[in-house]
Amino acid sequence: MSVKAGKHARELLLKEYRGVLSTQSKAMPGYPFGSVVPYCLDEQGQPLILISRIAQHTHNLQLEPKCSLLVGERGAEDVQAVGRLTLLAQARQLTDDVAIAAAAERYYRYFPNSQGYHQAHDFDFWVLEPVRARYIGGFGAIHWINSVTLANPFAGATELSMVEHMNSDHANAIAHYVELAGLPREPAAQLAGIDSEGFHLRIGQALYWLAFPEVCGNPGAVRQALVALARAEVWPTGGAVQA
Repeated sequence: MSVKAGKHARELLLKEYRGVLSTQSKAMPGYPFGSVVPYCLDEQGQPLILISRIAQHTHNLQLEPKCSLLVGERGAEDVQAVGRLTLLAQARQLTDDVAIAAAAERYYRYFPNSQGYHQAHDFDFWVLEPVRARYIGGFGAIHWINSVTLANPFAGATELSMVEHMNSDHANAIAHYVELAGLPREPAAQLAGIDSEGFHLRIGQALYWLAFPEVCGNPGAVRQALVALARAEVWPTGGAVQA
């Protein structure tokens, strides 16, 4: 497995925000059961999902936590010529109050509408802990990947502070990122999250991940990258991909 393949697989997880969750059917033993779920990545770079206690896939995971998440590039004319990732994982429900609160704070930034039904109905957070991944980057580019995740060094108070600062004080810079990357201008974009390799913008209910020109290891480097992008005349990485 090449380092490049691992990076491309992780970027696909970042660029997308929904996938097909396959669980082992409780009602029909021996058969896989597929369902579509939204996700964002947690502080360890693992997919975080919010699912109903009465959903079939939840019953399946309670019986057998082994599962997979299929993520692929959407909008392609030839689906076999673009990237897709099958993440084999062990699902784990979050039960610790501190972990649940951290998950909720992050997930709500990505999916604001989820706050209402999470609080009003019986939904729980689960994390999909990767075991192995199969990444296909197009014809002939096929790899088994043992490690696809990368921990977010800013997760928690640092990330929240940066996101809130950008959204409250730098709307013009965010609008410039949107223009440079050729993204929809309406409704107004909001920052949803920041990691060492890029940041997520939320425009309406759609999410877009934009890569930094260079990996940022500390908040100062993030600030410099965001300032440089706000002053740029062209997007340095060649554009954005809708999540």
